[in-house]
Amino acid sequence: MAEPSPLLQLPTLVGDLGRVEELLRQSVQAEDPFLTEVASHLINAGGKRVRPAFAVTAAATRDAAMASATPEVISGAVSVELVHLGSLYHDDVMDDATTRRTVESVNARWGNLKAILAGDYLLARASEIAASLGTEVAGLLAATIARLCEGQVLELQHTYNPARTETAYLASIDGKTAALLATATRIGGIVADRPRPVIDQLTRFGHSYGMAFQIVDDILDVVATDEELGKPSGHDLVEGVYTLPVIRVLADGGPEADRLGELLGQPLEGAPLDEARTIVRTSGQVDSALDTARAYADEAAATLADVADTEAGAALVAASDHLLETVRAAAAR
Repeated sequence: MAEPSPLLQLPTLVGDLGRVEELLRQSVQAEDPFLTEVASHLINAGGKRVRPAFAVTAAATRDAAMASATPEVISGAVSVELVHLGSLYHDDVMDDATTRRTVESVNARWGNLKAILAGDYLLARASEIAASLGTEVAGLLAATIARLCEGQVLELQHTYNPARTETAYLASIDGKTAALLATATRIGGIVADRPRPVIDQLTRFGHSYGMAFQIVDDILDVVATDEELGKPSGHDLVEGVYTLPVIRVLADGGPEADRLGELLGQPLEGAPLDEARTIVRTSGQVDSALDTARAYADEAAATLADVADTEAGAALVAASDHLLETVRAAAAR
């Protein structure tokens, strides 16, 4: 996944993300050392921290130049990241994943039951931190967790279904990805006491960026290598999750669509998986899906007109512009 490098070039944000890392580790310290170890596993594995970066940067749009985030903003950023991490624990159980962020997944190392309980623990700690920031933030985070579940259920309903529609796909990623990124930017705005119209603009930015982000991630699963992803590529096809480029190949008709339809509807591995990925990669629908991601990214950038003259606002716009660069490079190979 492409890093939001325009954000990470900001020295102030780099320092704030270091504070996020520290609080993340502190927040999962349990009385039981084993629970601490399991809950810390993916935190210690690292990550891009896109959601905390967006929360902190959204809060910083109140000033022309970025200043160090307040403790409350750091807490808001951590609460969002804990929700994200908790959802990864649960996702890996559902997917029977063996790796995550180049390390052994929690479920592969300790089993599904412990992974589920540790994911629950992370969500609980996120809720506790959000509650310390006020009822609005607490309610928003709870509603977002529900949206994540709704989006995941929509995806599960269409597993191994070659008839999955584009509308169903977009509804799923709206819940499972865009909702949390929208909440990250909204919490940043709320905790920084930004004006309500600005908070709403930041929320729309996070949502549109999140839609583009997931489409890009899904394209990368088709075109990138295992090393580039830090996990097995082609995983969506293996698990029967048919994403935008696949859906469009099937909808386009013709011999390629017919052959792809013959391959899908069942778990894939080996030569059939390679053939399915090749059909999608050479179909022209990767470019079509990229165009849709670009439209969402442009929509995200356009929402920030009122704060684009601030250092933080300009960095968010630049992150939106930067989003597609990695996937274009991978698709060109």
